[in-house]
Amino acid sequence: MGEDARVLNREVSQVNNFVAAEWIEVSLPEDTIAEDEGKLYLFPIDNNKFCLQLCYLQYEDNSSANAIICSLRFLPSFFDQYPADTLLANQPFRFDEVTEQQFVICAQTRVLLTQLEKSSTATAFIRSLQQTESCMHLLRKALDSITVPITDAQVPACRFLAFESERDKIQEARMIIEQNLDQPQTIRELSRKVAMNECYLKKGFKSVMGKTIHEYQQELRITKAKELLQIQGLSVTDVANTLGYSSISHFSTAFKRVTGMKPCELLA
Repeated sequence: MGEDARVLNREVSQVNNFVAAEWIEVSLPEDTIAEDEGKLYLFPIDNNKFCLQLCYLQYEDNSSANAIICSLRFLPSFFDQYPADTLLANQPFRFDEVTEQQFVICAQTRVLLTQLEKSSTATAFIRSLQQTESCMHLLRKALDSITVPITDAQVPACRFLAFESERDKIQEARMIIEQNLDQPQTIRELSRKVAMNECYLKKGFKSVMGKTIHEYQQELRITKAKELLQIQGLSVTDVANTLGYSSISHFSTAFKRVTGMKPCELLA
């Protein structure tokens, strides 16, 4: 979660003595691309002692501003149930330093997250059992995504780009971005427009363009902003309006994030 994000709501649930869940509703800068993602963090504490955290960032509908972060913390006592050599034989447990791994949020993962949050079983004990089961499945899905060889992975490493039709879709997404700098495109919107799976679009775009969709779109918008400020002499307000920013402050924040300076400094 970026430094510009605002926390709107926070809810913590103790699933059991080993796992805690937290849901955080956040508001992100308007120029943020609505791109769901999952991350695994491993924190070695002592010899063969680990604390593991799963973070799921999911955007609400097609909004590029509001998102829900679900965080699952697996405490060291959880891993005490398993022999050390069993853990250390697999990623990410073989590392002796803080580890961060990204993974794809698939459809089954979304269902499990919904079950974890919306559990409505009458008794607290059965609800805890159901939540524990969901957490175990979520951990397994995340580890599978990280450790399964690329050749067997659910979304292989851009082998689909061997087909010209798929490469054309990536180029079509690029053109849509370039032609709509005043209307930032979300991953969902782009995937629908080019008829391509969101995960494939993200991976394929990064492979072809060398940048994520967010990075590419952001750089183009700021490059255009520089041109409007320096060459065409537009005011900061006019540039912000021309490029579709809802306010000068949002534009200034995005501009400074990329260039290291405020737009008004460029005019000085």
